[in-house]
Amino acid sequence: MFSRSWFTANACECERNASDFLRERTTEKSEMIEVVCNDRLGKKVRVKCNQEDTIGDLKKLIAAQTGTRWDKIVLKKWYTIFKDHVSLGDYEIHDGMNLELYYQ
Repeated sequence: MFSRSWFTANACECERNASDFLRERTTEKSEMIEVVCNDRLGKKVRVKCNQEDTIGDLKKLIAAQTGTRWDKIVLKKWYTIFKDHVSLGDYEIHDGMNLELYYQ
């Protein structure tokens, strides 16, 4: 069987590896991604943003390009309506992704 010292040594090593991983993830620079939004009425908008940005931030960037108010914009992918407070990374929105643009 394994000794108690083996478990404590491996636990310390796992903690060290986890902390190194988290440190790398937080210090890593975020890349800009490009999201394409199409309203299927003739308006297609390409917006550059970060994956840490929220859907609300993306709506404000779209509103700046289209001239509509950001709170009147609804972003969807299939039947999923994206909420304003959730980040693009949480919804797994990546570079070059197409979103549906609706107005309310």
